Amino acid sequence: MKTLFDKIWDKHKIVSEDDKDLLYVDLHLIHEVTSPQAFEGLRLNNRKLRRPDLTFATMDHNTPTIPEHRENVSDPLSREQLCSLEENCREFGVKLFDMSSENNGIVHMIGPELGLSIPGKTIVCGDSHTATHGAMGAIAFGIGTSEVENVFATQCIWQTKPKNLGVKVTGKSSANVFAKDIILKLIADNGVAFGTGYAIEFFGEAIEALNVEERLSLCNMSIEAGAKFGLIKPDQKTLDYIEGRPYAPQGDDFEQYKKDIEDLFTDSEQAYDKIITLDISDLKPQISYGTNPAMTVSLDQPFPQIETTEDTRAYQYMGLEPGMTAAQIPVEFVFIGSCTNGRINDLRIVAEIMQDQVIADNITCVIVPGSMQVLKQAEAEGLVDIFKEAGCEMRYPGCSYCLAMNEDRVEPGVHCASTSNRNFEGRQGEGSRTHLMSPYMAAKTAINGRIVDE
Repeated sequence: MKTLFDKIWDKHKIVSEDDKDLLYVDLHLIHEVTSPQAFEGLRLNNRKLRRPDLTFATMDHNTPTIPEHRENVSDPLSREQLCSLEENCREFGVKLFDMSSENNGIVHMIGPELGLSIPGKTIVCGDSHTATHGAMGAIAFGIGTSEVENVFATQCIWQTKPKNLGVKVTGKSSANVFAKDIILKLIADNGVAFGTGYAIEFFGEAIEALNVEERLSLCNMSIEAGAKFGLIKPDQKTLDYIEGRPYAPQGDDFEQYKKDIEDLFTDSEQAYDKIITLDISDLKPQISYGTNPAMTVSLDQPFPQIETTEDTRAYQYMGLEPGMTAAQIPVEFVFIGSCTNGRINDLRIVAEIMQDQVIADNITCVIVPGSMQVLKQAEAEGLVDIFKEAGCEMRYPGCSYCLAMNEDRVEPGVHCASTSNRNFEGRQGEGSRTHLMSPYMAAKTAINGRIVDE
């Protein structure tokens, strides 16, 4: 009796030593921030890149999102890292989706949309949110720079196998509740460490009802729950999503592939080491008020009383007080994007709300699609026109305001309604104040000028 995670892990285990297993890596995704030192390590040790055909690169963390700034990156470090990635990929024969590529985008966006991230694979990337790809029915996890070099050289990685945590989500959600609300509620109820030491598999009727893009959002924030891995059983929705994508199996190979992955499911709930449950029947939109994702409440719920020094620090940093509600947060900025919520489905939700509307006078709203493919699709569907007519600023793809590594930064003291994944101190810029929420609630906030569902 095995879990989905066990089955994929065991198929990729080469050898065991002490408490670790050596796993074969099917796909290695890289970007400009965590790869330069790894490439230099290959040179210094006179090592070759073992499988350049299984290694794919994109520019995302440091890329300017203002189109005219992409040709001449002003930040010296960003420019150096982007140039280094281009040179390294050329030297070692790695496929690079640079800023001029129609397939450029955030690394966790392009994997699934290009058909690189598919069920049954082991996927690694020098980025903690690699768990995103687990929504495709894969084992996907972030690795450190030294591990990036080891995968470069060997196409393998040593890992300690985690325990299995089943997160069973039941019930039917209301029309204003989405995957972002589910994961924020799970973290709020169970803490930022409930997944530590586990691989999380999300399952249950509510998970099966989610489309693939919502599942990607859910698994994306497994790391915010303390887990290195988050995954979901592949089903017909998954197969329909990947069929015909450029790097997915084609024709007869795809038919054979479907047979090969028929066993990718957990045999029984008894196979999990632990199970937690969440019924979303009465779940309301979730809004973070503090400085970690567990500091989250329902839209109409008062902020809790202070119990710890961490609570005190969070309230002081955010400029808020216990007993307040989300509607009282003086929001000035709205960011819609990131690898959590920068997909076409997210933008469609936002466009539906902004159709024939104008954002509030006190709001600056910036929309950053997660990839060029999403941007082009949004243009083709008329979504970009809706956003511009509403008064939003439309940008080119990149990590952008999610982590403020380049010029996209929220000003100190400004409260930002954000569809990103982390609300740590300074995450979106020094002194910035982040409030995590779904694209639905971010759009509502932009229109109403405050965090309300009206």
